[in-house]
Amino acid sequence: MSYEDFVDAVAERARLSAPQATAISHATLETLADRISGGEAADLAALLPDRLAEHLDKPASREPADPFGRGEFVRRVAARADVDVPVASAGIQAVFTTLREAVKLREFEDMVAQLPQELGELLAPVGPSDGGRRWGH
Repeated sequence: MSYEDFVDAVAERARLSAPQATAISHATLETLADRISGGEAADLAALLPDRLAEHLDKPASREPADPFGRGEFVRRVAARADVDVPVASAGIQAVFTTLREAVKLREFEDMVAQLPQELGELLAPVGPSDGGRRWGH
């Protein structure tokens, strides 16, 4: 999936403008990099276009995941993307749905395994092409 296709899919799913979809995509990946191990972030980054992968960069000194829950995840994305919490929540869900389509299923499942159960609703597919699958555990 190209960078443009990824952002367009996020914009369509969350009903966002292209600039908002871009900001939320970047902010979600940066926050995801905070929440998962450096190794998992690198694995995901290897499967994404460079303009998305760079937002999963995590210095070796931050290898362990930062243990925070859904509320903090949404707050961080909202702050990074400069949007309100409802827009951030819809955008995060669209980013995760699009990420699931952009990477190998096994990599997506490995990422999900590192997230707390309370993030499950943000992992539920949204918008076109969701294939009816549900995520979260």
